[in-house]
Amino acid sequence: MVLKAQVAVGGRGKAGGIRTARDSDEAGQIAGEMLGSEVNGLPIRELLVVAAVTVESEHYLAVTLDRRTRTPVMIYSPQGGVDIEEVARTEPQAIRQVHIPPLEGPLPFRLRHLVSLAPPELHRSLAEVAAKLYQVFTRYEANLAEINPLAEAVQGFIALDAKLIIDDDHRPGDQFAGLADAVVDPLEADARAAGMSYVRLSGNIGILGNGAGLVMATLDLVAQAGGQPADFLDIGGGARAERVRKGVELVVRDGQAKVLFVNVFGGITRCEEVAQGVVEATADLPLPVVIRLVGTNEDQGRKVLSQAGLAPVRTMEDGAAQAVALAKEAAL
Repeated sequence: MVLKAQVAVGGRGKAGGIRTARDSDEAGQIAGEMLGSEVNGLPIRELLVVAAVTVESEHYLAVTLDRRTRTPVMIYSPQGGVDIEEVARTEPQAIRQVHIPPLEGPLPFRLRHLVSLAPPELHRSLAEVAAKLYQVFTRYEANLAEINPLAEAVQGFIALDAKLIIDDDHRPGDQFAGLADAVVDPLEADARAAGMSYVRLSGNIGILGNGAGLVMATLDLVAQAGGQPADFLDIGGGARAERVRKGVELVVRDGQAKVLFVNVFGGITRCEEVAQGVVEATADLPLPVVIRLVGTNEDQGRKVLSQAGLAPVRTMEDGAAQAVALAKEAAL
């Protein structure tokens, strides 16, 4: 049998979140080891136990949105499994993409083209699975419906793993009854409850800013300067000192950041409020702090920072370079 950690994150297999057992005794031992542990930073509270199957081949099948063409796109590869990203990078010819006009849907000729990379004897069965996956994608108003791997077994094709991401702005309907949001990350849930957007990343430079575009630009500048962001954290517009303080606490709780880079442009957000929140949150913070503060009440904000012994940088580029240099020093 196979025991699968029920956490909403990819890469579970490589992270030890999917394990096999020969009998119930071994399954019990493995379950005891897995429950309460973590996969990619997320706690394992539930396991799915399924019968093991003999896999003859693994395939990749997905439907997602192509925002450039504003249409769904179906994606297929005969080389499914844990390394599909590597396949996309090294063998792009092994992946087929077919755009689906929404008013026409996955007509048979499009499905035949989609699965044409597979052995001919599998075309019909693969096309049937693809058609059903497209129905799931549209019925649940998803951003992504993915099966990986889609396994060829003696009993037919089996979805050994699947992912469904539903649009946050979907229209309510009976098909969603009984479904609950998966808590992707405890920090993300806390940020959402506080009116902020947080995404955990793998670097060591904590990023806090206001506005998704500004935060994305900050991440890019840090990367261009040779650093690695530890998170994406957007405190939103009009943030007061309390929310800023909560944001800093979220970055610190992650435990990855060696430096905190705060980048705020005050429009409806007042710089002195941001400065006050940063000062309160970093008073006992064992991390160096880099701050760029520009906009509404900028002078008052700089005064608050100066009184606390913090000197803001003038530009985003300066802030990124300084944050990267401090992170490298901390790594020595």
